[in-house]
Amino acid sequence: MKESDLLISHRDGVYFVKVSGRANFEYAVPLRELAKTLDNFRCVRMDMTECLAMDSTFMGVLSMIGLKAKRCDAKVELVNASEFLTKLLRDLGVVKLFDFVAGGGDSDADYDSAARKADLLTTAETVAEAHETLVEADRSNAEKFDQVIAFSKQDVERLKKEKEGK
Repeated sequence: MKESDLLISHRDGVYFVKVSGRANFEYAVPLRELAKTLDNFRCVRMDMTECLAMDSTFMGVLSMIGLKAKRCDAKVELVNASEFLTKLLRDLGVVKLFDFVAGGGDSDADYDSAARKADLLTTAETVAEAHETLVEADRSNAEKFDQVIAFSKQDVERLKKEKEGK
């Protein structure tokens, strides 16, 4: 992940996120950190203009934000999401969590780079939680992701034991 691939800014209860390139599990870690800290927000506005693709882990974390927004009467806007990206979200049954908006991103946003290399444990936890969220958002995803969830949880347990053993 290049330092500029995922940028985040916050102003007056609105979070601005700019996604470039291929949004994968590496992007998901800082996005999950954002999801966990979201409180009293009105909107998460994600500029997807330069996003080429998303993997299931990224879409799961995106869905975490979408579910949290629904619970607190906020919204998640995906700005300039291509038809390809929209189809990926539709295929997982999570498209209902987002508002799709055409237009410009927020050029005024004072973005900070969210890029950082996550440790293996944090990455495994993110993968497990993201896929559990996809199942929570649409039960039909259970068959698709049960094995991913099981393997990720095994990795989490193994990595925790390794960490404790040091």
